[in-house]
Amino acid sequence: MTTPTSSASPTTTAFFAQAAISFGIAVLAVVVGIVYLPVDGWVRGFLGLGVLYAVTSTFTLAKCIRDRQEGTTLVNRVDQARLDKLLAEHDPFKVEAS
Repeated sequence: MTTPTSSASPTTTAFFAQAAISFGIAVLAVVVGIVYLPVDGWVRGFLGLGVLYAVTSTFTLAKCIRDRQEGTTLVNRVDQARLDKLLAEHDPFKVEAS
């Protein structure tokens, strides 16, 4: 009565690899840009800390979004299980004896 759900990730390995490589290239490009920027060391440090803060905040936000989505999915699965149970127990041709 319930449809089996797959616990596999909806993304392919190739998509994950592409996303990881793209992220790595983007961070590397910013770091190289900061290193070769013609400014004092404290400005480079400030920019580096800014990039580090942006990257860690991005990971935190992505985790929060994922956790919220997983929680919603779990609630939907529980609601679907309740509905399946009610439909399985319901007999539309049963006559109530009075």
